[in-house]
Amino acid sequence: MSVDKAELCGSLLTWLQSFHVPSPCTRPQELSSGLAIAYVLNQIDPSWFNEAWLQRISEDPGPNWRLKVSNLKIILQSLMEYSQDVLGHPISEQHLPDVSLIGEFSDPGELGKLLQLVLGCAISCEKKQEHIQRIMTLEEAVQHVVMEAIQELMTKDTPDALLPESYGNFDSQSRRYYFLSEEADEGDELRQRCLDMERQLVLLSEEKQNLAQENAVLRQRVGRPEGEGATGLTAKKLLLLQSQLEQLQEENFRLESGREDDRLRCVELEREVTELQQRNQALTSLAQEAQALKDEMDELRQSSERAGQLEATLSSCRRRLGELRELRRQVRQLEECNAGHAERTRQLEDELRKAGSLRAQLEAQRRQVQELQGQRQEEAMKAEKWLFECRNLEEKYESVTKEKERLLAERDSLREANEELRCAQLQPRGLTQADPSLDPTSPAVENLAAEILPAELRETLLRLQLENKRLCQQEAADRERQEELQRHLEEANRARHGLETQHRLNQQQLSELRAQVEDLQKALQEQGGKTEDSISTLLKRKLEEHLQKLHEADLELQRKREYIEELEPPADGSTARRIEELQDSLQKKDADLRAMEERYRRYVDKARTVIQTLEPKQRPPRGAPPELHTLRTQLREREVRIRHLEMDFEKNRSQREQEEKLLISAWYNMGMALQQRAGEERAPAHAQSFLAQQRLATNARRGPLGRLTSLNMRSTDKH
Repeated sequence: MSVDKAELCGSLLTWLQSFHVPSPCTRPQELSSGLAIAYVLNQIDPSWFNEAWLQRISEDPGPNWRLKVSNLKIILQSLMEYSQDVLGHPISEQHLPDVSLIGEFSDPGELGKLLQLVLGCAISCEKKQEHIQRIMTLEEAVQHVVMEAIQELMTKDTPDALLPESYGNFDSQSRRYYFLSEEADEGDELRQRCLDMERQLVLLSEEKQNLAQENAVLRQRVGRPEGEGATGLTAKKLLLLQSQLEQLQEENFRLESGREDDRLRCVELEREVTELQQRNQALTSLAQEAQALKDEMDELRQSSERAGQLEATLSSCRRRLGELRELRRQVRQLEECNAGHAERTRQLEDELRKAGSLRAQLEAQRRQVQELQGQRQEEAMKAEKWLFECRNLEEKYESVTKEKERLLAERDSLREANEELRCAQLQPRGLTQADPSLDPTSPAVENLAAEILPAELRETLLRLQLENKRLCQQEAADRERQEELQRHLEEANRARHGLETQHRLNQQQLSELRAQVEDLQKALQEQGGKTEDSISTLLKRKLEEHLQKLHEADLELQRKREYIEELEPPADGSTARRIEELQDSLQKKDADLRAMEERYRRYVDKARTVIQTLEPKQRPPRGAPPELHTLRTQLREREVRIRHLEMDFEKNRSQREQEEKLLISAWYNMGMALQQRAGEERAPAHAQSFLAQQRLATNARRGPLGRLTSLNMRSTDKH
């Protein structure tokens, strides 16, 4: 019966957690240090695995797997001693785990073997009932695996162990046990094992003799007749004892053969120990020789390092000599460069003197240009003003012509209306001439006309007259408002135009100034200089470059002079005089450079003052654009308001025209109706004929219809 070691490891981990040890024991990695297993063994048997034994276990091995393997070796050795000395049955080789795999890789299979040995100690110690009860409290699957592990552990040696092949692996197993144990002398351990096995053999022989005596007693009992039931029971016991006897005989034979093998192995191991001792002595002598050779190698290495240092020193000296030649060449180049800079400085001084003579001429020309620009600006403002006035007059002229055309059209329409009214008045005159009693100007006729008009028509006429009066007043107010808005618009346009003119002049002046500045820059560049701003920046840049170059050259010369003094051997008198002459020339050049620096500073100050005088003249045009922007926004708002007012005015005018047309048509209709009634009333008095009455009725019907159609056609023509 074999149990899967990985499954066994998981179940035994669950069993270990029931001991409540201070060290964690939930994973194989936590058991690889052996600390939790040591605490469990201390709870199993505190007398054997006591506090002194626990102190031998390293409490915090950390990632060092060698300390873990050392702890596991101590635990395995103590388990073997406890099983052999206290429990009385040694552990077979097949149940021994490989602690190196547990400590380094946390192998679950080997850890399961180790925990299986701990389980065997727990169920065989004095407190085994307590531990068995603890196992019974676990889950059923865990109990099943634990019981199988106990059965595998209690079945010590199967018949397969007696096969000849098992003896072939004895050498490897003994070597494995040798690496797991902490004893240095393997021969003593094997000798002790042989003695233990002899003692077990004596015990087994005594047990065999006792069993033989019991067998004889049982055979005597079998010979006595005691009934059928006793005979059957005795036969069963006899068979059981015979089987036990056979097993004991087989075990005895196995132990005897194992003892002989152990004796032979002990002799062989003693021989190997002697060989290893001899080999150790030889290796010790070789180690001494190697140490001597190592000392010699250290001495040679030190000498080679010293030689390398000397070679490096020699190469550095050669390199420094090469650098010395290069530094001398650079010194000559710097002297030539300083001479070129001095020449360039003199040229710049000449250019500055020329620029000073040109600056006075430039100032005079600039004043003249400013005066001419002021005059030109005034003339431009006047011209813009007259242009604006001319544009306003043209707009007024256009508005007057439009108003004239409108008045002419109204005059024509009024003239036509007047003619129609005259025609309408001629008919009553003809009637009055026929009948002098009907005078239209008489108050009787007027009262009669007023009485003939219906009340609704009279109210409509009154309401239309009032509405016409109100609309006329509103039109007058709108005209006044429009004139006021037109006046404001003209003022705003005039202001806007003036600002645009000012802005345009400023932009033009700015562009002219820029062009003048560019021309002056080009002229000064041709003559060897620039304008004030360009001169100042150029002088600053050149001054800074010269100062930086001089400073760098001075530092480089100083550093190279010191380096040359360190490298060169003591010089003779001519070399010393040459060095003194060079130092004097360098001091003179330094003094010249300082004087030139002072001149540059004065020139820069003059250029700065010129720039400050030029800056205020260029700043004022910058403030104009924001004001112009605000004025433009105000003008846009006013234009929008004027546009809305014009639209309202057009709507009111169209509405007023329609009302006037309605009033005229109503007036004509009323006149024709009165005329028709007057004709009908006069007809019986004169006793006209039937044909005359029909002609009058036809003319009366045609009159208002013709006038209405003519008015409608005129209105459509106007629209």
